[in-house]
Amino acid sequence: MSLPEELAEQLLGSVIDGTYPPGGALPSEPELAELFSMSRLTVREAIKALRVQNVVRIERGRGTYVNPPVEWTSLHPMVRAATSFGADPEVVAGIHEARQVLEAGVAELAALKRTEADLQRLHQHLREMRQADSPEARAGAHVAFHEAIVHATGNAFVPLLFEPFTRLLSGLPAETDRDAVARHERLLAAIEDGDPVAARRFMAAHLHFQHDQA
Repeated sequence: MSLPEELAEQLLGSVIDGTYPPGGALPSEPELAELFSMSRLTVREAIKALRVQNVVRIERGRGTYVNPPVEWTSLHPMVRAATSFGADPEVVAGIHEARQVLEAGVAELAALKRTEADLQRLHQHLREMRQADSPEARAGAHVAFHEAIVHATGNAFVPLLFEPFTRLLSGLPAETDRDAVARHERLLAAIEDGDPVAARRFMAAHLHFQHDQA
């Protein structure tokens, strides 16, 4: 990661944690350069990166101002905002709705396109969920299970669309309710049976439950 990218990530973190709230101004370029011990050129490139994502806007003669998350145009900052402590409920709800739309379609396509190798991977990750001896291991198996469904679509574009949601999945607490494995078993059975309607339904039900528990 380049210095401008690192600084852009730090500034984004400061926006998300409320140091620079929506509608507020960022410090000037010279102030940021001094604050982060970086050159003004690095600061300028970092601000440019945030502008491209519409996280900030420049008002000529006044300064650089933070836009509200609903105006951001990149998924990365939105997912980061949704998984941060004290996240805006509206942002969290929006990101979960987007995930539900995407993953329900992913499950449907996986039921139509999955291979025997895909099914073997899904069964392996499900076994890992059952046998996990820590919340971290269970969460890792859970993420791997959903990523395996994505790859089971056989569509090279779908993993690219899903990649930003990996951070969201990784940030969720491990599912500890007794029905968690059973929900994944039902989903896998639908995919294995080649039933796209059931796969979509079980994925949607699982995501609704997960969102309600968050």
